[in-house]
Amino acid sequence: MLVAGFPTGAFQANCYLLAPGEGESCVIVDPGQDAEDGVREALRKHRLTPVAVLLTHGHFDHTFAVAPVCDGHDIPAWIHTEDRELLADPMKGLSNQSAAFFGGRLELREPKAVQELADGAELDLAGLRLSVDHTPGHTGGSVVFRSGTEEGGRLMLAGDTLFAGSIGRTDLPGGDSAVMMESLRDKILPLPDDTVVLPGHGPTTTIGQERRSNPFLADVGETARGGRRTGL
Repeated sequence: MLVAGFPTGAFQANCYLLAPGEGESCVIVDPGQDAEDGVREALRKHRLTPVAVLLTHGHFDHTFAVAPVCDGHDIPAWIHTEDRELLADPMKGLSNQSAAFFGGRLELREPKAVQELADGAELDLAGLRLSVDHTPGHTGGSVVFRSGTEEGGRLMLAGDTLFAGSIGRTDLPGGDSAVMMESLRDKILPLPDDTVVLPGHGPTTTIGQERRSNPFLADVGETARGGRRTGL
C-alpha cells in the first residue's frame, strides 16, 4: 500500500492519500486548509487518480479544501451523518473563542457529491477495503478508517480520536468526554498492537505504543476494569 501524507494549514492537520501502489487509483483523507497544492503534488508524484475524499470528522481544519478537491476531480466526499452539517456551517463546531477569531463567520460549502457514513460500513474504493468505526467524543460524527495491507499490516486513520500520546479534545460543540472514553474502550483498545495509527495531527504511532504510554488509554483500561477514571 502507498501512503502519502502532509500537514495542512495553520492547524497542521494531516492530509493523507492512500492507494494500492504507484500509478493507481487513490482516496484522499482530510484535505484541510491549503491542501490543494499538496494534493496536486502527491497525485503528480505518484501518478495517482483520486476516486473519493474520506473525512474523519467535520471540523474545518480537516475539511477546509474538501469542496475544491472534490469538485475539481468530480469525486464524492464521505462523512458521517452526524457531522455532515459542519461542511456548510463550520461555525457549529467551534468554541465561542474560536468563532470570535474568525469574526463570527467562516463560510464553506458542501462538495457537489456527498455520501454519508455509518458505523460498521465497509467501503471498497480505489482497490482498497476500508472499515468504518464510529468513534464519537471529539465530534458526534467522528470516525476512524481501518484497512489491511497486502504486506500483512494493519492501518488506522484516526482523525482526532487518537494521537501519539494524547486524544482529541472534547470541549468543543458536539464533544463529550464520557462518550470519548466509550469510543476508546470499545473501538480503539481492542485493536491489535501492531496496528499503525495515522492521526489527524502529529506523528504516526501504533496501538501498542499508545497502549503502553498514552495516559488516556491507561485511564480507559482502568475504567474498563472497574477502576477509578482520571485525567478527563
